[in-house]
Amino acid sequence: MIHENTDLQLRRALKSNGQRFTEQRAAVYRYLASTDIHPTADEVFLAVRTDLDAISLATVYKSLETLVGCGLAVKLNYTDGSARYDGRMDPHYHSRCLACECITDIPGEVAGPEIQSLSGKAADFQVTGYSLELTGYCTTCVPEGGPGPIRA
Repeated sequence: MIHENTDLQLRRALKSNGQRFTEQRAAVYRYLASTDIHPTADEVFLAVRTDLDAISLATVYKSLETLVGCGLAVKLNYTDGSARYDGRMDPHYHSRCLACECITDIPGEVAGPEIQSLSGKAADFQVTGYSLELTGYCTTCVPEGGPGPIRA
């Protein structure tokens, strides 16, 4: 039943974006929809390869980009050039541990008035979207003596 729902959602999104449904895309989407670990493309590849042994890493990358383009996943880009993927599309934020790189979902969203207040401080700028990531240390990795002060 779960596969039927995710496949139906995938088929609709792909069709409305002029894309074809393939088993490779379905396997990648099913995996993203079933995990909360925010995997890299390599991690997705290793996970889906257990069901589709003929899938290539290039196909996984293309499938992930297609899912992002269809609004079924989010690509989380980092300054070190790495990327992780999130199949959760409800309003939420992320916290990322600076030591182990673990990414955790935080439910909720910033209210519209708060965003308007911030955007009002940026002259000649119209806000069309935003993302929020909290960085720090998870309970396993908190450095001795505490994490230190909050930095912007």
